[in-house]
Amino acid sequence: MEQATIAVTGMSCGHCVASIEKALTNLSGVDQVSVSLEKSEVDVSYNQELITINEIKEEIEDQGYDAKD
Repeated sequence: MEQATIAVTGMSCGHCVASIEKALTNLSGVDQVSVSLEKSEVDVSYNQELITINEIKEEIEDQGYDAKD
């Protein structure tokens, strides 16, 4: 399993956190997701053989947020 912390801008409330958690948890290959509104970060544990960090970032951006390393 790989671990990554992704900086996410545009989150402003608990709904934002829930939206990202739900979207990433539903991706095949993502094991654990922890979203911090206070830090504007997403910690994710994933299987790099099933999904890439870029695909994870794309999903965050599809939810309407900006994702950076």
